[in-house]
Amino acid sequence: MSEYETLFTKAKAFHGHVCPGIVLGTRLTIAGMRELGMDPHIHNRDLIVYIEIDRCGADAVQAITGCSLGHRNLKHMDYGKFAATFVDISTGKAVRVSIHEKDRAKHDLLEKNELIQLLGSIPESEILVIERVNVSIPKDDIPGYPLGKSVCSRCGEQVADNRHIMVDGKPLCKNCGVKSYYTVIPD
Repeated sequence: MSEYETLFTKAKAFHGHVCPGIVLGTRLTIAGMRELGMDPHIHNRDLIVYIEIDRCGADAVQAITGCSLGHRNLKHMDYGKFAATFVDISTGKAVRVSIHEKDRAKHDLLEKNELIQLLGSIPESEILVIERVNVSIPKDDIPGYPLGKSVCSRCGEQVADNRHIMVDGKPLCKNCGVKSYYTVIPD
């Protein structure tokens, strides 16, 4: 079994089904790790991945790299782009890999299984853009114990990793101090 097939199988099992996103996520992960000189079959403690989409391909990245939000080495950047940046924090070397299907209009006409086969076999140079990049990672974003904690002066909830804001000299969580993604329904 080829390396692609082995890693694709791992991503497929993690995600639960096969789709074009799992194929593309597998392809970009293989390229990103190769460019950093990392073995995708070995846990890489020095790897941080910034994923730019919250779709199927993100599961492939997580399954293959072992990076996760809970380990703080998978960072979700909500850009809606099928791309990921792989960073070796021991060397500072970083590479961004994005999907660029030159024949996207033709691909959209294919049946799902044909598309999956095509995306898995098309030459890398015809589907991936690989760029060396610089990434400045704030100390509060490095995996490990939180460097700073505070308690929101309005709701009383703990805020980790210095994610609070100061308003009139008091710490507030972003829900209370900026805007929340939810509203509380009164009893």
